[in-house]
Amino acid sequence: MLGKRLLTALWGIPLVILAVWFADPLPWFTVLAAVAGLLAVVEFYRVTGVFKALPLAVCGLVLTLLFIIYPHLDFDINVSLISLLLTAAVVLPMILMIFLPKQEGLFRSWAWTLTGVLYIGWLISYLVALRLIPDTMGFPHTGRNFVFLALFCTFGSDTAAYFIGKAFGKHKLAPSISPGKTWEGAVAGVIGAVIVSLLFIFDTPFQLPTDFILTIILALLISVFGQLGDLAESMLKRGTGVKDSGTLMPGHGGILDRLDSILFAGAVVYIFYSFLI
Repeated sequence: MLGKRLLTALWGIPLVILAVWFADPLPWFTVLAAVAGLLAVVEFYRVTGVFKALPLAVCGLVLTLLFIIYPHLDFDINVSLISLLLTAAVVLPMILMIFLPKQEGLFRSWAWTLTGVLYIGWLISYLVALRLIPDTMGFPHTGRNFVFLALFCTFGSDTAAYFIGKAFGKHKLAPSISPGKTWEGAVAGVIGAVIVSLLFIFDTPFQLPTDFILTIILALLISVFGQLGDLAESMLKRGTGVKDSGTLMPGHGGILDRLDSILFAGAVVYIFYSFLI
């Protein structure tokens, strides 16, 4: 298992770094986010049974893509685009459901369709919006580095929690949801995120326009909410009776298994930036 995790990391992490780093001639991070988001929604709909109502699944995939790319869209209208997308996410699958053959669990499929769009599409859009943040005077590549902060602190948190939890974990964190997670691992995850955040405090190409205290607080929030996101996805899998969301990432499970922490962390970083930076 560990060997597979390391092998996946060897190609996965460089791919993510390159996609975040370069924005020309295409917004590569948005392309990667769209591909990963759509694959994650496919896994989500497979696990929750939405594909039994295929038109709803297709509608959900289209709406998910629109949410992911919406930070790039700019329409001169009186209603915010996010309001239109939220309305469409609720209404369009429900209208479509009217014309589908009536079957048991159809309304449940509509609810899962909407959940997948918001849980994955809307939350990924925060990371895309982060990448589009303009540069700050004296701090070039601000948006790029905030995305790196969200990703690297999440990776550091996950890695520290995994190894310390395996080696020293004795006190179960949430045994009814994820029996393997421990309080020792959770604390190690927070410490791991804080250590990684030092890369963004000092004078490096990743330096952000935040002071020492704000960066440490943000690292703490990334780790805590990232671990909560992991638990939320574990609760979903336990409730649907599956071990992993998929098999696309050996040693990690599916795409959604890898994104679960990042989804929450990206939203936290963007909201933190919007209020305090």
